[in-house]
Amino acid sequence: MSNNATPSRNNLGFLTVSDSPDQGLIGGYLVLNPAGRPLEFHCTAPVRPNRAQEILYGPTLRPYLYGEQIGRALLERSATPPLLVFTDVEPALAARDVVPIPVVFVVPEEEQQRESGNRFRLDAAHSGPPQACWPSLHRFTVGPRKLGVWPAHRQDEQEVIEHWQPHAESFDLTEPFGRIREAIEEARRTAR
Repeated sequence: MSNNATPSRNNLGFLTVSDSPDQGLIGGYLVLNPAGRPLEFHCTAPVRPNRAQEILYGPTLRPYLYGEQIGRALLERSATPPLLVFTDVEPALAARDVVPIPVVFVVPEEEQQRESGNRFRLDAAHSGPPQACWPSLHRFTVGPRKLGVWPAHRQDEQEVIEHWQPHAESFDLTEPFGRIREAIEEARRTAR
């Protein structure tokens, strides 16, 4: 994202990464207007880490690939900077380290239900506390959705709440990720 571009007060970005065993990681980025209509779509060529990268990067490989490589490439290519960027893959939050716009994780429905379902269990002491899938996230709720940012960007919470609250009840944050995945799959079929 170029430094001289200013974010739109209305447009939203959606960033995801699809992991295909036969092709590798493919990133997709969709910018929508407030009505949910697409303004831009970009996807990356497949990225596959080599064995040396897997060894050297260790547990930091996924955030590096998803956020710093794939996320950065897609966000910088965009001509329509959004107000916020949502992602459904936690390692893509690393893109926030290299772009000036808040990148926000949309906690999956299953995770939200598991958290709320285990909150009042009587047998919780016997089965142990539920384990969070993303313990490093700073989580917060806006409308019906749980969202998260990396603790290093905790200050983004206020901006996200301020800008997202008016839309939180009427906009399904998970639906655009399905569109991106379908578009990536269509691009794969066409490339074959």
